Amino acid sequence: MNEEIEVILRLGIGIGVMVIGLVLSLSLKGFDRKFAAWLQARVGPPLRQPFYDVFKLMQKENLIPERAVGWAFNGAPIIALAASLVLLLFVPLGPVDGIVKDYMPVLGGYGDLILIIYLFAIPGLMMAVGGFASGSPLATIGAQREMVMMMSYEFPLAIVVLSLAYRISHFSGVENVFSMETLVLNPGWDHVGVLGVVGMVLLGVVIFLIIPSELSKIPFDAPEAETEIGGGIIAEYSGVNLALFYIADAVKTVAFASLFVALFFPYNISPAWDLTGGGAFAADLLFWVLKVELVYFLGVTVIRVGAARLKIDRLSWLYLVPLSGLALVGALLMYLDTV
Repeated sequence: MNEEIEVILRLGIGIGVMVIGLVLSLSLKGFDRKFAAWLQARVGPPLRQPFYDVFKLMQKENLIPERAVGWAFNGAPIIALAASLVLLLFVPLGPVDGIVKDYMPVLGGYGDLILIIYLFAIPGLMMAVGGFASGSPLATIGAQREMVMMMSYEFPLAIVVLSLAYRISHFSGVENVFSMETLVLNPGWDHVGVLGVVGMVLLGVVIFLIIPSELSKIPFDAPEAETEIGGGIIAEYSGVNLALFYIADAVKTVAFASLFVALFFPYNISPAWDLTGGGAFAADLLFWVLKVELVYFLGVTVIRVGAARLKIDRLSWLYLVPLSGLALVGALLMYLDTV
């Protein structure tokens, strides 16, 4: 009976986390558009515009191209959204002490960082599947670009993950080095020397520059490229299907920003103010939201406003050569810090 209650409780908490994450994701998307307008000296849409966009798309007709593979075309956005929402059950949403120690993510004990990286890849992969299944030549080009982009940034991302896990493996009492709980409760900054600090900075820069590419934001939006291939990978999507991709993008953005915060800046603000109890959790929660919004603003908004779209070949070169090299230097410094 206790096991049944625990399953029901986890299910309820999981649904609650997904709903909260969904609302937070669309809200931050509204702030993103407002900040982008501010940087460009425009008024911009209201903060609630993403919610209007979703409701409007949900009411429109869901068109399916005649040459499309129906089950793949319609299934891709559903799987993309599902994978994005599942991410919220593995990535800490909120202050580390309040979420991980006292209340772990719903599925925190059943997965690790490698699984999270795979889940992040699913929405992009599903967009590629949808593009190929649409039967549109423009969408096919976009899908091809999406696959090239994924293969390009996955390599430096893997180097960052392995480097962090390797450094943590030298901490005393640590067993599962890829565990999300282990990583956030043992920040690398607290256990490294000078070389390790420089290595952490380089690894942080690499994963920070992966954010807009992981999310297909300008200047890394070659798979969509409205001015070149008319929307590319999502050119044939409309109605509910397009709304699902829209929501999946918003949720994935917040999840990746939360992952960056958890890996590199998991600290709370309450100890600095000697706060305890509910006041401490409220302060830490607001601080966490501020950190996520700051990563969102710098990693997505500022870059897409201040940079032009990169060609797919330059994009691939950027990740496979300079950023992979930077990640390898960071990994080497982390290794030398343990010698």
